[in-house]
Amino acid sequence: MKKQVICSVTFIFFIVFNSVVSGGINDRIVAYVDTQAITLSELETKFLETKKVLPEITKEEVLNTMINRVLLLGEAKKIRLEAPTDEEILNEYIDLKIKSLIRVKEEDIHDFYRTNPDKFEGKQIEDVWDEIETYLVERDLNEYLKRHINELKARTCVKIQL
Repeated sequence: MKKQVICSVTFIFFIVFNSVVSGGINDRIVAYVDTQAITLSELETKFLETKKVLPEITKEEVLNTMINRVLLLGEAKKIRLEAPTDEEILNEYIDLKIKSLIRVKEEDIHDFYRTNPDKFEGKQIEDVWDEIETYLVERDLNEYLKRHINELKARTCVKIQL
């Protein structure tokens, strides 16, 4: 309940502040993560950029990605990670906090090879070992990352007003 009240007060502050500063709500806030706002113009820009590469993507998916990015960057800054770009900070954070937890066992590679023979067209396991290992690391990374983001969302004030 306390978190909800704090979120509501913060959101009202953003609306009032935005109205006072701009003389009206020209570029409305579509979401905020704690005290960081995401505006409609930022969403539109990112949506148009992403749509060129992934035509089927929705605004909601782009907004969710933007929220996830803010969450991860916030955590990276809490542990004082620095790099020339936000992208590099995110990569460093993911390597440090998530990828470092992933261990693919030889047994997992053998199991994947045995259960997916059609993917390897008769190649020997030695020839596809690195490919399988990379795939399993990426799969696990995505699972860990989703879990981590959900944990961050659970303890952070995220409000969406799309």
